[in-house]
Amino acid sequence: MIKNIIFDFGDIFINLDKQVVFKALKNTNVQEFLPKYHSINEDFEVGNISSMEFVALLRPDFPDLTKEEIINVWNSMLLDFPDHRLRFLEGLAKEKKYRLFLLSNTNAFHIPHVRQIMGAENYGRFKNSFEQFYLSHEIKLRKPNDEIFQFVLEQNNLSPEDTLFIDDTKENTDAAKKLGIKTWNLLVGKEDVVQLKERL
Repeated sequence: MIKNIIFDFGDIFINLDKQVVFKALKNTNVQEFLPKYHSINEDFEVGNISSMEFVALLRPDFPDLTKEEIINVWNSMLLDFPDHRLRFLEGLAKEKKYRLFLLSNTNAFHIPHVRQIMGAENYGRFKNSFEQFYLSHEIKLRKPNDEIFQFVLEQNNLSPEDTLFIDDTKENTDAAKKLGIKTWNLLVGKEDVVQLKERL
């Protein structure tokens, strides 16, 4: 029986355009998203490099972009947070039937931008709906590595078989499933997190 639910953030609650960064960089004459950009981004998402170090590593490839423009490109993937999802989450939290957790791969740019998109009050409502709010750049771990799931399970004394993990990235749900965690690989555009109770 499910007692605990771990939610991803992007494309589960807040809508994303994951291709917008690639499109924006192509407009600067960079024709492909090089492996080194993935590596730099992963280091940023686990807090191995600071915001300014992240920008400094990208600047040589994008000399025409200011620091602010690089930050704006990285934040441009963050779209809207539909209010019906926030109301759903708050309702779920008020029921107190499940322990709720957030587990997100994110970076130091994104969260302040999310607060700006949502407004401080709504962001507070969102964050306060969870027992724990885990952001990769703060805990220095990222999905799909086993360590991040083990961390959440151990920190909160959760049994994998009693835990459901919801994420839109199959690589992440596959990793959780190998540890015995129940999963829902949510299909963006076809499914919505508010349909959760139909799956429990």
